[in-house]
Amino acid sequence: METERFDLDAPIGVIADTHGTLRDEALALLEGCGLILHLGDVGSREQDEAILERLAELAPVYAVRGNVDTAAWAERLPWHQDLLVNGWRLHLVHDIADFDAGTACDAVLHGHSHKARHEWRDGRLLFNPGGAGRRRFSLPLTLGQLWADERALRGAILHLPI
Repeated sequence: METERFDLDAPIGVIADTHGTLRDEALALLEGCGLILHLGDVGSREQDEAILERLAELAPVYAVRGNVDTAAWAERLPWHQDLLVNGWRLHLVHDIADFDAGTACDAVLHGHSHKARHEWRDGRLLFNPGGAGRRRFSLPLTLGQLWADERALRGAILHLPI
């Protein structure tokens, strides 16, 4: 699969683990993003594909498949995806345990744990937006935004106002 390339002036919206629930609060926080990345576990039902369609009304969407994405529509989602945004190499995967450390990238964007993460390790950004769908345990509902420009790759975890 060829790496998709983007030149963006807007932030990148990053969402994961919606599990069949796309909240209005999440949509409001993704408004104005130039690209939206869904890091898996969109949902297990046939109608959950509508989540990606709704996100695509805001910006182009790239999604990877998560462990609960078992409906027929999800078979077209890749397990991994590489994107180049303003020269920054982003690698998308649902579960970081499935990431090959030999992959050439500046950032690994992952979901699965529902635990938000924004950490630089060995010169690489590890970024998990947390879970934006159904609440898991007592974890907050969150998503993320990334800014990729000539100076830096920066991210923020945003809490859904619920």
